[in-house]
Amino acid sequence: MADYPERPITLVVPWAAGGGTDATARTIGRALEEQLGQTVNVVNRTGGSGVVGHTAMLNAAPDGYTIGLATGEVNMMHWLGLTDLTYEDFTPIGQINYDFPGVQVAADSPYESLEELVEAIRTEPKGTFTASGTGLGGVWHLAFAGFLMDQGIEADRVSWIPSEGAAPAMTELVSGGIDIVPSSVPEARSMIEAGKVKSFTVMSPERIPSFPNVPTLREEIGSDYQVGEWRGIAGPKGMPPEVVATLEEALEEAYKSDTYQDFMKQQGFGTEWRNAEEFGKFMAEMDQVFGNIVEQVGLAN
Repeated sequence: MADYPERPITLVVPWAAGGGTDATARTIGRALEEQLGQTVNVVNRTGGSGVVGHTAMLNAAPDGYTIGLATGEVNMMHWLGLTDLTYEDFTPIGQINYDFPGVQVAADSPYESLEELVEAIRTEPKGTFTASGTGLGGVWHLAFAGFLMDQGIEADRVSWIPSEGAAPAMTELVSGGIDIVPSSVPEARSMIEAGKVKSFTVMSPERIPSFPNVPTLREEIGSDYQVGEWRGIAGPKGMPPEVVATLEEALEEAYKSDTYQDFMKQQGFGTEWRNAEEFGKFMAEMDQVFGNIVEQVGLAN
């Protein structure tokens, strides 16, 4: 494998085109092309709340020619009984992103603030409100369920409508099919800028620089609740160490590149780097965090 890579590389994305994961993958893919001197073809493999795409990463030959943009759902799917695959089935290459969820509603929503929305959820009958943005038990679902619990509200008081990502959920939000999309704020950017969606808050320690008018939870309702979504490049188990090392080095340079950093800053996506070893440790830590949330939400299987 001394001449790796000798041909184009496939980068599997387990979520729909147009969402935050897809945009992140396509940008890091372009930056990787500059480092590796080979085409990086992004392929969307949606379905099964992320199971289809992540399984495709694992079923590929471990030769470095099929890798994927793994997401935090790796730390959730097995707790939910959706799959047997866990973070231990992947070869970590590097973490490139971390995002916090916001709370988005349609521009014509009758609620003017997060406080009003939360109070309505608390007092209206269970199931009155619907939310979407990922599959059942996906990161935005669990993040929002955890937020409701933080507010002393039953985790299932808002009905979750599964979707293949934030982009289709945003379309449904604007059409009136659902009430809330707790995705990352950047994933709502186009709808916010079009005046069709408003974001009440972001569940982060500080405001996002590219969305200075979106307050934090602490600013809005005095809550310190925080949880988010990670994204990183990974491959199937059993990849040759020298291939992993080549990809890790190229990925770190791609991460640092203007191509990636400028795009992520412009979009408001969070950037966070962990090398292969640290990424593996991080996945193990987050597996326990999300396992606890899944259990508390009552979705453990």
